[in-house]
Amino acid sequence: MKPPEYPPKPVPGDRVAVLSPSSGLPGLLPLPYELALERLRTEFGLEPVEYPSTRKTNSTPQQRADDLHAAFADPDIKAVLASIGGDDQITVLPFLDRELIRAHPKPFFGSSDNTNLLLFLRNLGIVGYHGGCLMTEFGRPHSLHPLTAESLRAALFTHGPYELRPAERYRDTDRDWADPATFEAEPDSEPAGGWLWHRPERTVEGRAWGGNLEILSWLLMADREIERDVSAYEGGVLFLETSEELPRAEEVHRILRNMGERGLLARFPALLMGRAKAWSFDRPNDLQARRLYADEQREAVLRALATYAPHTMAVFDVDLGHTDPQLVIPYGGLVRVDGPARRITVTY
Repeated sequence: MKPPEYPPKPVPGDRVAVLSPSSGLPGLLPLPYELALERLRTEFGLEPVEYPSTRKTNSTPQQRADDLHAAFADPDIKAVLASIGGDDQITVLPFLDRELIRAHPKPFFGSSDNTNLLLFLRNLGIVGYHGGCLMTEFGRPHSLHPLTAESLRAALFTHGPYELRPAERYRDTDRDWADPATFEAEPDSEPAGGWLWHRPERTVEGRAWGGNLEILSWLLMADREIERDVSAYEGGVLFLETSEELPRAEEVHRILRNMGERGLLARFPALLMGRAKAWSFDRPNDLQARRLYADEQREAVLRALATYAPHTMAVFDVDLGHTDPQLVIPYGGLVRVDGPARRITVTY
């Protein structure tokens, strides 16, 4: 498989598609969504275009696929942005027209359940962008986080290298999106502590592959969009993160163990592990419990690496995935992990 190609970028004034390939949550919780649309217009200079299922709950996989086809085929649409994630985007994949989308490559932004589409695009030869969901990033309470905004602007509008920087502070707790007061104040945050490096003796440059760990496990179970010949991933940079469902450390280890048994882990000489989401409305952990959760997840990852990829370099607590701030990772794009210099550079 040849390396994926970067599609043309939008410029201020362009129209961009706003879709819900997973959950139609904008129809249930409009406040962060409407805020995101306003920021797209006023802070990024882009004109959002909605589609029939964007605000529709319980839309069918075919309806969501139809929206994707319409957005990619429209020459006036210069990028496609997901409103949010969900849990059933895997059911949309069989309805997608590969030839239509391959013939009209465009930047796609999304994370979480959008790992499905990002992997689908990579397999078509199109670089996508892991990050930038409307409701979680563009619709962040009070204002966009400066690191998120900078990364989004670079990924949306520019080509070339971009150095990721560790956050000084991060947010793990959330507030009620149905309450207008949520969006009036800057969210609570806590010291981030920097990235943690494992085996940083060398420099690795390769194409990014991965995404949300739970979604990847479903794709593996369904035998969908993942190469059976794992040599196709040789020399790549693996990036992983977990969701607000807070999978137990043992479950994280089991998923990675199964990836190791398939021969996947050993193909990647570098791993970027997103900062663990350790709080949810169902499990409102206090600070001590959140730190314990993150420590246990890190130990689970290291245990799997020790068994299946003992020479892989790893960087933990990178601000990717279910994090605030959130850094955009070019899915299928180049990533350089410089262990001796403790630097990570992506190519947007």
